[in-house]
Amino acid sequence: MVIDSEPIGIVKMSNETGYPHHKVRYSLRVLEEESLIEPSSQGAITTERTAEFVDELDEKLDGIVDKLDEMKIEETVEVEG
Repeated sequence: MVIDSEPIGIVKMSNETGYPHHKVRYSLRVLEEESLIEPSSQGAITTERTAEFVDELDEKLDGIVDKLDEMKIEETVEVEG
């Protein structure tokens, strides 16, 4: 959400997501501690690390999806007899 709407404040994020302010504030603090966002006078903004982190996460998730697809059991056609 920060990537698409930066700068964005707690109140706007809370209103758009439906999550309470305290949960949004905590989540933003966690992202800030990981240097993925930083505060500004107008709200949270992304950092230099954000794009790289999102790309790596997307790659890992794609790998998980691929493994799950490989694990799917093929549907078998029942033979009437």
